Amino acid sequence: MVRMILHGCNGRMGKMIADIVREDNGIEIAEGVDINTAAADFPVVDSIDKVSTDADVVVDFGNASAVDGVIRWCVSHKIPLVECTTGLSDETLELIKKSSETVAMFKSANMSLGINLISKILKENAAKLTEAGFDVEIVEKHHRTKLDAPSGTALALADAVNDGLDKKKDYVFDRSKRRMVRPDTEIGISAVRGGSIVGDHDVIFAGRDEVITFSHSAYSRAVFAKGAVEAAKYIVGKGPGMFDMSDVIG
Repeated sequence: MVRMILHGCNGRMGKMIADIVREDNGIEIAEGVDINTAAADFPVVDSIDKVSTDADVVVDFGNASAVDGVIRWCVSHKIPLVECTTGLSDETLELIKKSSETVAMFKSANMSLGINLISKILKENAAKLTEAGFDVEIVEKHHRTKLDAPSGTALALADAVNDGLDKKKDYVFDRSKRRMVRPDTEIGISAVRGGSIVGDHDVIFAGRDEVITFSHSAYSRAVFAKGAVEAAKYIVGKGPGMFDMSDVIG
């Protein structure tokens, strides 16, 4: 049985993970961490430094401001980390990378299995399509309260396209100040914010007389919670290194 420490356990995503784990015979939450220490099916403390339970993995869906402390705690206790918090600074991302030299670190821009399958398809086929003259545009849509734009997932999808190309394309986020024909050296990335959209991503390959679109729609945040649980089970027992959802899907 895998024993998990869930950081951010009483947040929206933390509660979803707890619901999923409750139905999974292969993993349990040994202890939770949240500034809201409301009662749960497991002990809850308000700081990861107060955790006293032995565990195999930490899953973090907490606030970005607390991530550095979670990383350092995992390093000092030699416990793998599945880091799911979004909107991290470059400094924190670098800390994750550096810490992976000591303990297993898992970080994906999107924890959905579907998004990561699309990323794999993009990497494998982007060169064929761009060589055939297809332009690449990415449109992402999220709820009105999402703070960052474009989404980390949109950028990860753009990276997947570029990973499949010999000659990388530039990312363009705003064309309002220019008047010119679209060059073929760019990937346009557009963000839509409104309502309660959980997350929609379209990667559009626009060619002459035909358009190919790779689309993913998340109808519930549970898809991200399920991915996090699968990642937690995957990373247990792994040595130092960086891991992501591409490792889980194989």
